[in-house]
Amino acid sequence: MKYSKSLITIAVAALATTSALADITIGVSLSLTGPTSALGIPIKNAIAMWPTSIGGEKLNVIILDDATDPANATKNARRFVTDDKVDILLGSVATPPANAVAAVASETGTMHLAFAPIDVSTNKAPWSYNMPQSTLVMSHAIVAHMKKQGVKTVGFLGYADAYGELFLRDMKVKMAGTDLKFVSEERFARTDTSVTGQALKVTAGAPDAILIVASGSGAAMPHKALIERGYKGKIYQTHGAASRDLMRVGGKDVEGAFVVAGPGMVAEQLPANHPSKKVAMAHVEAWEKVYGPNTRNPFAAHAYDASIVLQKIIPVALKTAKPGTKEFRGALKAALENAGPIPLFHGIVNYTATNHAGYTDETGVIMRITNGDWKLQ
Repeated sequence: MKYSKSLITIAVAALATTSALADITIGVSLSLTGPTSALGIPIKNAIAMWPTSIGGEKLNVIILDDATDPANATKNARRFVTDDKVDILLGSVATPPANAVAAVASETGTMHLAFAPIDVSTNKAPWSYNMPQSTLVMSHAIVAHMKKQGVKTVGFLGYADAYGELFLRDMKVKMAGTDLKFVSEERFARTDTSVTGQALKVTAGAPDAILIVASGSGAAMPHKALIERGYKGKIYQTHGAASRDLMRVGGKDVEGAFVVAGPGMVAEQLPANHPSKKVAMAHVEAWEKVYGPNTRNPFAAHAYDASIVLQKIIPVALKTAKPGTKEFRGALKAALENAGPIPLFHGIVNYTATNHAGYTDETGVIMRITNGDWKLQ
């Protein structure tokens, strides 16, 4: 896939307007302000590089800021469905507001691509699909690496919200039947500016490794706190932290950290026959031509992956229904669930009627921060 040089019209926050000329309308709720704005802004920038039409039909993409607030995300999603008559919902970039969008998608029968890992079990979110890898898939990669590293005891230091709790739950699922066990669990809010107390507690038992569950630049603060408390064990970070913001803010304190991510983050280091290498390199080259070397990040790549998915399913749906109708929304859902394997920057997805997470256990790769850069393990 190649990016179009022309930009689709994007309306942000209160400036958002609809276009009568657009045939396919997509509503996107992103955190452009608030604690996860560092995730939302790259996604907005990547959407601006989408093609202006798919399947011969123009795209009208409307972006609203939810400020990382689930109430705002709900309001945005309802406005998209009621006022803008969208065919597809996207967003948000943090799990709590993404869950809010999923609720509206389920209520209104609108296909939803989430940019944050949420529980997409079909009884809970029947119209939602994860663009990021699920916490269960990424837990598989982390647990496998911990076992190879000889880790036995693990501390948890993570967000006190849905993202943190999902990761903790799924780590325990993957640790079942192994020698690994959690010996301490500490939580903090996304808006906290210090985790000194939690860091002292989680390191008190000197676990072999500590898993930090946070995102963007916010993942650096708890990491630095552990180092400042003198922790010498292994530190793992999730795919929510797999951007250079972690290194920019964390500096030398994050050197040596293990970070789970999609394969495209180390696209050049992938073997030539890796199924994601070609599609990942296409994004890396297009993105870094605009934003400079070493500026790739997983969040922009989620938007890139979404565009590949849309280019796959929209032409199929157009064969049976017209945009702006309930039938078209249903046709999009059916097309996605029958598309088969789709190679993406972040791995291969294969959504089905019973699997809305898409990725397989082999998706995640472990990177290590080495001399201020990513090194594939």
